[in-house]
Amino acid sequence: MSDDRPIIALVPGDPTGIGPELTARLLHDGRLAQVARLVLVGDARVMRRGARFAGVPLELAPVARPAEARFDGPGVPIVDLGNIDPDALPLGEASAEAGRLTGDTLARAIDFAQAGEVDAISFAPLNKGAMFRGGWEFPDEHKMFAHLLNHEGPFSEMNVLDGQWMTRVTSHVSLREAVEQITGPNICRALQLAHDTMQRAGIEHPRIAVAALNPHNGEGGLFGREEIDIIRPAVEEMAAKGIDCSGPYPSDTVYLKAFRGEFDSVTAMYHDQGQIATKLKGFNKGVTVTAGLATVFTTPAHGTAYDIVGKGSADPGAFETAVRLAAQLATRARELAGAA
Repeated sequence: MSDDRPIIALVPGDPTGIGPELTARLLHDGRLAQVARLVLVGDARVMRRGARFAGVPLELAPVARPAEARFDGPGVPIVDLGNIDPDALPLGEASAEAGRLTGDTLARAIDFAQAGEVDAISFAPLNKGAMFRGGWEFPDEHKMFAHLLNHEGPFSEMNVLDGQWMTRVTSHVSLREAVEQITGPNICRALQLAHDTMQRAGIEHPRIAVAALNPHNGEGGLFGREEIDIIRPAVEEMAAKGIDCSGPYPSDTVYLKAFRGEFDSVTAMYHDQGQIATKLKGFNKGVTVTAGLATVFTTPAHGTAYDIVGKGSADPGAFETAVRLAAQLATRARELAGAA
């Protein structure tokens, strides 16, 4: 009898943060077995300490690679990379060495995805600065993933919360750089990517609202002309191509409309414009998706929470949602490939 559940690689994230204990708690619960076959990619020592911090038992079943994993036994399959001694790293603080090893571990999971041995990758929180200082010199993990996958073309992170898919024109850059990068072509690319990604997730007709850049939607040009000269023409161009997008709307009210169900997505102009709204709405529920890449990546939208590491209080809710979304996206990708 065939098993149609996707195989998802779980990566414990930054070993000095809450990732390993979140991962252990998630695996101990067992509910995710209904939607996916989970295989750990990381260091068994990190996971054992994470289980100890979480206060849960965790039986591991080492395998050489995901293709050799069995999912009907008592232990959780783990590709034990043996690359991280958790006792040699400073607990609860950003470390260049921890960042280097986090990147190494994610790279191995990507190798398995490229080999067709896993259908998606879900990773616990990491620290971008630590990874950069550790030699993975990318502004964020999404650009690292694109590099390792030799990806060409648009890609971006999207945040998903309670069925709302939030994207942005600019991401991990300074606010000054973000304003300079708000151009018609960049807005059009962001809207096309958001539309395509939501359709691949099963939303047949995504409704996208576009946020303004300036206060009060620019107040008719009184507070800036970006809405008149750049944003609205880009929205109209993409609407003419068949994308259900509208705006710009004042950014201090557009998320209220979206959360009431008037839209499926909001495209923000810059990072915090969208992140503040979604994190206030549901900090422990939001998920980040790397949109546009051949491999499915999901992760909790929150960070490493160094201040509560080892206290057993970390909430795995967002990580569980991330795994469930990865399973949904991987299943949908398989269905679309079969229909092609």
